[in-house]
Formats: sequence, C-alpha cells, structure tokens
Amino acid sequence: MAARAIQRWVRQSPRKMRLVIDQIRGTDVNSAYAMLKFSKKRAAKQIEKVLRSAVANAEQDALRENRAFDLDRLTVSYAVVNEGPTLKRWTPAAHGRATPIRKRMSTVEIRVADKRGA
Repeated sequence: MAARAIQRWVRQSPRKMRLVIDQIRGTDVNSAYAMLKFSKKRAAKQIEKVLRSAVANAEQDALRENRAFDLDRLTVSYAVVNEGPTLKRWTPAAHGRATPIRKRMSTVEIRVADKRGA
C-alpha cells in the first residue's frame, strides 16, 4: 500500500522547508507526526498537513481495495520539497534605483508506504 499527497504554491522558501522535510524522510508516520508537532519551524505546520493528507489517501486506497489499514506500519518513503513559482517584487534603493525582491514558493510531495515495501 502506497499513497502520495502534493501541496503546491506554499508561501515559504524551499531552502527553509527542506530543513524540516529532511528530518522526517524515512521515518515511520507516528514519529514523523511527533517531530512535526514539536518543531519550532513554521514549515512544520504545512508539512504536517501534507503528511496527514498522504495518510488519508492511503486509508482511502485500502478501503477502496478492501484491504486492512494499519497506521503503525506506514513509513514516509519519499519526501521532497521542490521550488515553485517566484513572485517578483521591487523595492527602492539608493540613487533612484530599484532592487529585486524574490518571494519564493515551494511544492511539497510526500509518499507513504507500508514497511514491507508493498
């Protein structure tokens, strides 16, 4: 059993989000929930939403195929943060110039799978 969830256009830079996603990659779902709940990073809240969605998708797949679902057997098999579109803004600078401001966005993808690798 494997399922995935994707969240696009998260208004936080991928560099900051990767610090959190690297902690949960490869762990079981329950310990990933615990790490995200007690993390001080703002990105942890968005990543937790995506993880909960992936687990819910796995549960729905199990119900659809009439298989048993056990949350304790799920692991985060794949977790990645990619760069999304960038909002480009300008701010005034010295001598009448303008300097760019890049407001970066992220795309979060998480896949959960059974520990057996199925």
